[in-house]
Amino acid sequence: MTDRASKVRSLLRPEILALSAYHVPDSSDYIKLDAMENPYSWPDDMVEEWLARLREAQPNRYPDPSCSRLKACLREAYGVPEEAGLLMGNGSDEIIQIILMALQGREATVLAPEPTFVMYRQIASCLGLKFVSVPLREEDFSLDTAAMCAAIETHRPAVIFLAYPNNPTGNLFDFEAIVEILQAAPGLVVLDEAYAAYAGRSFMPRLADFDGLLVMRTLSKLGLAGLRLGFLAGAKAWIDEFDKIRLPYNINTLTQISTEFAIEKRKVLEAQVELIRRNRQHLLEALGRLPKVRVYPSEANFITFRLLRDDAGQVFQQLKDAGILIKNLHSSGGRLAGCLRVTVGTPEENRRFLAALSTILVS
Repeated sequence: MTDRASKVRSLLRPEILALSAYHVPDSSDYIKLDAMENPYSWPDDMVEEWLARLREAQPNRYPDPSCSRLKACLREAYGVPEEAGLLMGNGSDEIIQIILMALQGREATVLAPEPTFVMYRQIASCLGLKFVSVPLREEDFSLDTAAMCAAIETHRPAVIFLAYPNNPTGNLFDFEAIVEILQAAPGLVVLDEAYAAYAGRSFMPRLADFDGLLVMRTLSKLGLAGLRLGFLAGAKAWIDEFDKIRLPYNINTLTQISTEFAIEKRKVLEAQVELIRRNRQHLLEALGRLPKVRVYPSEANFITFRLLRDDAGQVFQQLKDAGILIKNLHSSGGRLAGCLRVTVGTPEENRRFLAALSTILVS
């Protein structure tokens, strides 16, 4: 072992050394259907109006640390209760990190069903916290409520994360099952509603009904992925404490101005969401007609499917060779063995994906 490698191992925590970095593949020159992005750009006239708004920015000054105007826009647009507090984050990843950094002691337990969003486990592990997972039901990726409640009773988690709809499976967990978990939880329950726009369901109106309920949103999936903005809504008693950890000026001036503008023009984004929902249905039906493919219902802007005959890793690579990048879930193993995930693209992107996949599966 070299001196440098020895120094790295001696100075860094073992849980950091054991982690793998979050890998984002190079998507240059591919039809990009791997990252759950909105595939549609803004209309030209909207872009021109946005650029005019950006000319008012003063990049030589620090941004508004409280994001006061932006918070008012978010409250009105997304039905955040007036009495709830709001925490702003550089995407939802930073919010997850803030919540977990606030927990008392390294003995705190974080619980989530799996498979789910990988950053719950990644950030908990990075902070040296105990992470407990409860497998989703194998047949349909639904919540195993009895197993979840048993894990809550055994481990008494400080935080439970529930993605609603779930990533990477796309399904919307049963409403009553979530209520049961909320009633059983001794600590916080974070409802991660990153894909709420595509599902049309939210726990935002129920914030006052449960002491430990927090609702987390991101605007990335709506069409603002490049702006990196997330927010957390919940009782002010929680939000005020989390805000002590948030780094000052974490939401830059250009993001604040651009997001305020996008929310003003949200009818454009809402029309794009509705188009994606229709394209999702067409893609679900087309995938369902392919031989030896099991397609799982989706309430998000992506679809997870399982190959019952072909090797998922090989099919993923063949699609990549054909210029189409989707997500290889098979490499995660467990419940996701044999699975791939495709983002709903434009009709032309979906057509080219289906044509390539059909050719691969019959070859």
